Amino acid sequence: MTRFEGKTALVTGGAKGIGAATAKRLASEGATVVVADFDESAAQETAQAIGGHAVRCDVTKREDVEAAVDAAASHGSLDLLVTCAGIIRDNLLFKMTEDDWDAVIDTHLKGTFHAARAAQKHMVEQRSGKMVLISSTSALGNRGQTNYSTAKAGLQGMCKTLAIELGPYNVNVNCVAPGFIETAMTRQTAERMGVPFEKFKEAVSEQVPLGRVGQPEDVAGLIAYLCSEDASYVSGQVVYVAGGPRI
Repeated sequence: MTRFEGKTALVTGGAKGIGAATAKRLASEGATVVVADFDESAAQETAQAIGGHAVRCDVTKREDVEAAVDAAASHGSLDLLVTCAGIIRDNLLFKMTEDDWDAVIDTHLKGTFHAARAAQKHMVEQRSGKMVLISSTSALGNRGQTNYSTAKAGLQGMCKTLAIELGPYNVNVNCVAPGFIETAMTRQTAERMGVPFEKFKEAVSEQVPLGRVGQPEDVAGLIAYLCSEDASYVSGQVVYVAGGPRI
């Protein structure tokens, strides 16, 4: 498939997990992909594997994000933005520190704000573009994730607002909310709980109607659809990728 031939994509948090799977999927369909990540060496590794480009980017810093957007736009246009950068600092509320709160809110919410604001300048000027923001089922509430749940719920509101503001310029903005996806981040959660990851996956799978945890590629496929012209009349939507409703 060559749905994205001639288009340039910027994927923040693109070095690993869902971001890396998305970068790979978009590149496989013809896009020029810029992988932006705080981990520069991992970004370079991912970019090299897909024939893309890498840039170090701390999404909490406006200057870094604007530089990443400019790097992507230097390839002729900025057509696709996927904001995958994220961290977790899980804890129950009475144990959660202000630093835990700030780090998660700044990475997810402020980081996505920086990326969307910088990208829209190019997309509005060219009167076309697709943005996909990454939320989570945790937006519906999850024990020990007051900071993360708040950030992911906020991204859903951001998505709907940006869809209203940018729609007149032919820019689609949608939100993808994954459930449990097998990534380094979910392994980190299992480690924090002191549970072997395979046992953790098994327990989660029992709560999923499809009977398995998700893979980054499961999410990347939906993101690719939302970035494509097949979704040209889809905007302001939050799509859950969780293997079905929680049992």
